Amino acid sequence: MKEESKLIRTQTPRSSNREHSTPLYLTSSFIFDDAEQGRAIFADEQQGNIYSRYSNPNTTEFIDKVCELEGAEAGLAFSSGMAGVFASFAGLLKAGDHIVSFRSIFGSTHQLLTTLFPRWGITSTYVDAANPDDLEKAIQPNTKMIFLETPSNPGLELVDLAWLCKIKEKHPHIIINVDNCFATPYLQKPIAYGVDIVSHSATKYMDGQGRVLGGVVVGRADLIKEMMFFIRHTGPAMSAFNAWLLSKSLETLPLRMDRHCSNALAVAKALEKSAEVEVVRYPHLPSHPQYELAKKQMKQGGGIVTFVIKGGFERAKRFLDALEMILISSNLGDSRSIGTHPSSTTHSKLSEQERLQIGIFPGSIRLSIGLENVEDILADVKNALEKSK
Repeated sequence: MKEESKLIRTQTPRSSNREHSTPLYLTSSFIFDDAEQGRAIFADEQQGNIYSRYSNPNTTEFIDKVCELEGAEAGLAFSSGMAGVFASFAGLLKAGDHIVSFRSIFGSTHQLLTTLFPRWGITSTYVDAANPDDLEKAIQPNTKMIFLETPSNPGLELVDLAWLCKIKEKHPHIIINVDNCFATPYLQKPIAYGVDIVSHSATKYMDGQGRVLGGVVVGRADLIKEMMFFIRHTGPAMSAFNAWLLSKSLETLPLRMDRHCSNALAVAKALEKSAEVEVVRYPHLPSHPQYELAKKQMKQGGGIVTFVIKGGFERAKRFLDALEMILISSNLGDSRSIGTHPSSTTHSKLSEQERLQIGIFPGSIRLSIGLENVEDILADVKNALEKSK
C-alpha cells in the first residue's frame, strides 16, 4: 500500500468485540495469563505490555504509523516534543560526550545544550548552516552526536542531509539526530539519507488541531532500545488518550499538509511583493537561498512562512495586533493560522546576538499557515500590513 493508505489502515488487532475503530486502552497496567508469562515478559523472552509507562496498545499504534512514514525500524512516544528531544540526548549520551549542533534550533533545545547538559558534563559546539564546512572542523574525538533542525525554527534554514550523511561515513560512531518537526515525514524523510534518529513534536502537524501534547522519536532499533532503558526509568510517557488522538490525526496528515503547503506558498509570494516587508523566507520560494536543496529534499515547502517587517519590533507588534482572523500564539502546525513574534516569545531566552546569528530580527514574524480559505488568510495579512504602518 501507499503511505496514505498505510496511515489509515495501520491499527491494533481487533478484539473479540469486532470494533471498527481502535478503542482507547485507558489502563495503567496489564495482567498476565500466569506467573510464568509475567516472568518471561519482564525477562524480554516474550513481547507484551506490562505498564502504560512502558508501552500501551494506543502508543504502539501511533509509533507504528510514524515508523511507516519515516522508514524507521523502531520508535518511542513521549509526553511532549521536548521530552522526546531531551530523551534523544540523555538516553544516548554520557558525561564527557560532545555534541555538534547547527546553530538554528528551537529555544528550549538551545537551553538543553547550553545550560542543562553542561551540568552533567556533556558539552556542545554550534556551527552555522550557512557555513557547513565548519561542521567537520567542530568534530572532536569525543563527539558522539550531530543534531539539527531542517528546516530550522524559525529561520527556515536547511541542511543538506545527503552531504551530512557522507560526513558520517568518515565518523561512523557519530549519531545523526534530526528534528523533522517542521517538514513532517510526509514532506521529508531523513532516514532515507542515512540519518540515525528522527524526532518530532507531535503537538504540531501530527495532531494538527492544537488539542494535545506529544512527542515521538524513531530510528535505528539499537538506539531506540538504548533510549527505552532511559525512558522506562524516568517516565516521560505519552498518555493512551493522546496516542489514540494522534494516531487518528495521522490518517489525514497528507491531506492537511497539501493544504498547508499550498496556502503557505501563496502567502509567501504575496509577502514578497509587499513594500512593507524586508525579506521573506519560505523553502519553496525561488528567492530562498537554498531553494534548489529544498526542492530536492522536501516534497513541498511546508506550512511555515517567516518574514521581516519594516519598522522593527514596534511594527511587528502592531502587525500582530492588527490581525483579525490569524491568532497570536507560540504554537504552530494548527488548522488555524497563527502569528508569532519569535524574539519576544519562543526564542526570548537567547541573547540578542544569538538571535541575530540565526536570523531572528526584532521585526521577524513567523506565520504558521492554516487550512482556512487562502483568500481569507491573504486578506488578513494584507490588512494587518496596512493597519500597522
